[in-house]
Amino acid sequence: MVKKRISIRNHSAESALFMRRTLVVFIAILFAIGMLISNLYYLQISSFQSYQTRSNDNRINVQSVPPNRGLIYDRNGIILAENRPVYGLQVIVNKTKDLKNNIEQLRDLLLLTDQEIDNFYNEKRHTRSFKPIIIRDNLTPKEVALFTVNQHRFQGFAIQANLKRFYPFGDAFTHVLGYIAKINSKDVQRIEQQGETARYRGTHYIGKLGIEKYYEELLHGQPGQRQVEVDSWGKVIRTLNFTPPVPGKDLKLNIDIKLQLKAQQLLGDLRGTIIVLDAKTGGILTLISNPSYDPNLFVQGISRKQYQRLLQSKDRPLINRATQGRYPPASTIKPQMALLALNSKVITESTIINDPGWWIVPGSNRRFRDWKHWGHGKVDVRRAIVESCDTFFYDTAYHVGIDRISPFMKTFGFGNYSGLDIGEETKAIMPSREWKKQRFRAPWYDGDTISVGIGQGYWTTTPIQLTKATAILARRGKIIEPRILQSVISAGGSFSPVHESKAPIQLEDDHYWDIALESMLGVTSKRSGTAHRAFANTSYTVAGKSGTAQVVSIKEDEKYNASEMKERHRDNAMFVAFAPFKSPEIVATVVLENAGGGSSNAAPMIREMFDLYFDKLSQTSTVKPLGF
Repeated sequence: MVKKRISIRNHSAESALFMRRTLVVFIAILFAIGMLISNLYYLQISSFQSYQTRSNDNRINVQSVPPNRGLIYDRNGIILAENRPVYGLQVIVNKTKDLKNNIEQLRDLLLLTDQEIDNFYNEKRHTRSFKPIIIRDNLTPKEVALFTVNQHRFQGFAIQANLKRFYPFGDAFTHVLGYIAKINSKDVQRIEQQGETARYRGTHYIGKLGIEKYYEELLHGQPGQRQVEVDSWGKVIRTLNFTPPVPGKDLKLNIDIKLQLKAQQLLGDLRGTIIVLDAKTGGILTLISNPSYDPNLFVQGISRKQYQRLLQSKDRPLINRATQGRYPPASTIKPQMALLALNSKVITESTIINDPGWWIVPGSNRRFRDWKHWGHGKVDVRRAIVESCDTFFYDTAYHVGIDRISPFMKTFGFGNYSGLDIGEETKAIMPSREWKKQRFRAPWYDGDTISVGIGQGYWTTTPIQLTKATAILARRGKIIEPRILQSVISAGGSFSPVHESKAPIQLEDDHYWDIALESMLGVTSKRSGTAHRAFANTSYTVAGKSGTAQVVSIKEDEKYNASEMKERHRDNAMFVAFAPFKSPEIVATVVLENAGGGSSNAAPMIREMFDLYFDKLSQTSTVKPLGF
């Protein structure tokens, strides 16, 4: 049997096969390396800027730093509005993974209220996702510690230290200072329309009322910027760059804290207002409206229940009675009516009428009663002001006419804004033929004029208008505008705003001023004066005028009896005054709702305010100024 031949391996063929395979692998490796190099080139060179920016966005945050809001002081340097450090819980929505679940967990952890959660979602609707939203302000130390321990569960949430507005005197200055509160959708819209979006980056609060709103531009400041490195949880590791914010300017007001607190004490539970004004500068020393409310509630975030209580209160604490309350001026305007009658030659200093206790419009049977039922007898213009004789001014108004009364009273500021530097003010009503025709589509009657002659009827005024008119009278026609702000304080020093002077009221004879003013002096100094008891034995001379304004009409055959009337149907008590007589320093107005007679109720309050003012001048203040 022949054995098969065993084949020998073909090393040459195997070597060629190996080389071919190696070459394929080598080419594949070269291709892979080429792709890698190409991608590296794309990432590191071609797209370097883009990916660096995206990387920095994940690692580096640019945060707006809100400016410190300017402080507010009274004229003595006592702080009225300050900033206190607080800790707040905030969230950046686009940094969170499960926002809704996180909020529910925080509800259990920090006992968030339904309103706090609703407020958060409402704010979220008009806030961009990359901007922080405050969930709760003013965390307690326990709440801060509790969240810090659990922070790993809440990506995008952080504790932020802030300065929060605080009003140390609570409701005593609410209607002067106003308050700040969280920026809402309307504020955002207004800020965007004014092109101030950049100025409010990082800011959560804005002035809503009073001085806080009127001088928002001065108080707010300019935001700064901070570039920080953060970890994956958004926690700041280090600060890379910092541009400090420019703090808002401090404001020094004309308000005197002692007089303000005294006014609050005098008003007690009464509804009304007290205003005291510097007769030389127009500076508001006191402006208080009662009842009031604590402005800190709005800074913290007032609850719906609390707000509804204020909104629905029949005492209307949200209204600034000093600037928005509309009251008939009553007899407080009789000196101005006398000036007009004298200047119009309707009466002279020696004109005398007989007052039997009533006056009848010529050609009619309608009788207008005097407050003194048996009348004042023979009365001239001086006695008519001193004793507040209605009959004299019925007759005077009838002969002067509304066509002269309305424009003349407007020169004293009635029917217009006073110029006070807060926005919450009404013009009230200085009636005229045109006004009645437009408002009621009815003609003006003589009886309308008669009521206007004693500050009743359609005529309404605000207490600040009444104060301004009294100051113009005391200054013999020199126009004065009431101002709350005294000066603006910044790092570069302080300055006081300059106000444009206005042309004074000119009368044909300056002696007419003497007649009106001397008669007002008689109101407080003569035994027959309506307010002589309130100002007996003062160390200074006072000139004033009382007013008792009807709230509801009384039939001709009825007699006013306060005890038989509803409390809110009783007369309003009013009094205006200035002192000293020869060189007036201060002017004051008191209006008390449903309190009765002006001489018996309002005048004593002005006496106490004046006593305190002149006592302060004679001795060093015991209040220590802060920073001035």
